[in-house]
Formats: sequence, structure tokens, C-alpha cells
Amino acid sequence: MPLSEQQQKELISIAHHIVAKGKGILAADESTGTMGKRLANIGVENTEENRRQYRQLLFKVCNDVSSCIGGVILFEETLYQKSDDGTPFVDLIRKAGIVPGIKVDKGLAPLYGSNDETTTTGLDGMGDRCARYKKDGCDFAKFRCVLKISSHKPSEQAMHENAHVLAKYAAICQYNGLVPIVEPEVLTDGNHDLETCARVTEKVLAATYKALSDHNVFLEGTLLKPNMVLPGHDCTTKYTPQQIAEATVRTLKRTVPSAVPGITFLSGGQSEQEATINLNAINQLETTKPWALTFSYGRALQASVLEAWKGKAELVATGQKAYLTRAQANSQACRGQYQQVEGDQSAAGKSLFVANHQY
Repeated sequence: MPLSEQQQKELISIAHHIVAKGKGILAADESTGTMGKRLANIGVENTEENRRQYRQLLFKVCNDVSSCIGGVILFEETLYQKSDDGTPFVDLIRKAGIVPGIKVDKGLAPLYGSNDETTTTGLDGMGDRCARYKKDGCDFAKFRCVLKISSHKPSEQAMHENAHVLAKYAAICQYNGLVPIVEPEVLTDGNHDLETCARVTEKVLAATYKALSDHNVFLEGTLLKPNMVLPGHDCTTKYTPQQIAEATVRTLKRTVPSAVPGITFLSGGQSEQEATINLNAINQLETTKPWALTFSYGRALQASVLEAWKGKAELVATGQKAYLTRAQANSQACRGQYQQVEGDQSAAGKSLFVANHQY
């Protein structure tokens, strides 16, 4: 069933609100297991209450970061949690003018017939879940597919399977009033160079947009969450932010229709500083860029926050200050106006790479 004009207008409005000038997305959609790993790093037990306390730290300053953050991606548990005073988290987010979103995929699964490649599960029952999430306050969704680079990867099978999974998800979301964030992530695992990543990312994005067209997805009511074009983590060649920016924007211009309102990059294991510096270089690039180029960062917005908080009530304000600092830095990078702080030895400079990352 095609979308009505009213449905299309609503999706356009939501998408543009999320990626308004200087705004990006906080990806706070870590699963229970992944959040446990984050908490273990600071010596905090992985309980629902500790997860709630941490998310409360982030959402209590929604008003302070509302000029930097246009949307927040939630995990289902978090969507239904409340602050200490009984205010639902989703209400804290919405009252600040930030759009709540929800992770709707169910994680990776083996792609049978391939050589150690994956697809993503979660399409079963998605229509009913999306209708419920919309009713409960969400206006966008996220679904992540993953592709790997090696001598024989990604295969045509993997690229087309994941593209069609993303397209089916996007169509279901839009029918239920949710803007779909389409996320085909090319991992940085490996020793491939920048040119190889550019070539693979171009093929992946081309397959993705062919599938979105095949499924009649309304592009003006979508957002893209791709990887930046980066060398593999084990590549010995070092590239400048300028080179990364040029390769990234060239790849996007070859594949992403101008109808798409915004491209919200994932950080892909870059340190907080690297993710901000490269985003800044992308926005400083003097070439035609028809979309908003912004961020949808999880680790690259939260590593400093967790290290500052350490699970202690008396350090909540310190953690919130770290969050505001990173949000402001990335907001500046969206405008091409970020100025790097020399000699920063904080968590912002630490590598966040995790091999075969899942969340």
C-alpha cells in the first residue's frame, strides 16, 4: 500500500528535524549484553538499575544538548524506563525537542551458503512492534546490517541479502510512521587500504539503494547511517582526515540520491577525537554535498562519559559535562567548525575499535 501524502509529509518533517543544522544522533541503543561490557570497563555491575542510572545521566541533560542532538536511539528496555522522579525517559527526550527512536533489529545471524558472512534478524513481527513503538512515543527506527572486507568478502550474496533486508525493514517502518535509518556498515576489521574500503562501500551502497527502489521506499523520509571510508584497523598506511573526507564524500556522491535528507555516520571504532576530526573534515570539504552530513555515534559520544561517571552518584555531573563536551564538539564538526584541543590525553583519544563489533 503506497504512503499517503500526509504520511509522506510527516516522515519528511521527522527526518529533517533529526538532522537540522548542527544536530546529530545519540545512539544509546546498546543491548543488555553490550551495555554490560561498557559497565564492566568501569567496574559497575550489569543490572537493570545500573543501566537505568546511566541512561538517566544522559537524558537528564536533554535540554542542555538539544542544540547538538536531534535524535536519540533507544534499546527497548530503555524506552519503558523512567527517571527517579517517575518521568518516562521518552518524555524527557521529547520535551527537549529531541526525537526518540528505537533499535528494531534482533542482531546478526549466519548467512547460510556464504563463507562466514552474516544477515540481520528481526523482520518477523516487525510491523506490530513498529506500530507499538510509534504509539509509545518513537518517531524513527534503526536496523543494522554488517559486511566484512577480505579477499573474498563481501560476496554478491551478502551484499544483496543485506540490501533487501534493509529495504524490507524500511518499508515496514514507513508504513507505521517511523523514519527508517538504513545502516549497511562495512567493518574496519582487516588490513585493507582506503581505496579498497571506498570500492566496497560504493558497491554496498549501490546495492542498498537499488533494493530501496525495488521496495518503493520513500527516500525523502529516510536517513542513511553508513561507515566513513576508512582503512582497515590493521592497515599500515596512515591517511589524513582530508584523504578520508575526499574518499567518503566521493563514494556517497556516486551512490546516495540527493532526495535523502541526511547521512548520519557511525563511528566504527574510531576514537572520539578521530570521529569528530574526520566528520569535521567531511563538512569542510569544498564540493557539492546535497545532504546533511552528521553523526549517529554511540561509543564516540559515550566513552568519556562512562570514564568520568564510574558508576558513582557523586560523579553524575562530571559524566554529564563530558557528554555535553562531546556533543558540542560533534555539533561543531557538523558545521565544519571544530577546533581540536591539542594535547588531550582523556578518553577522547583512546581507540574504540572492537573486532567484529556487535551490539
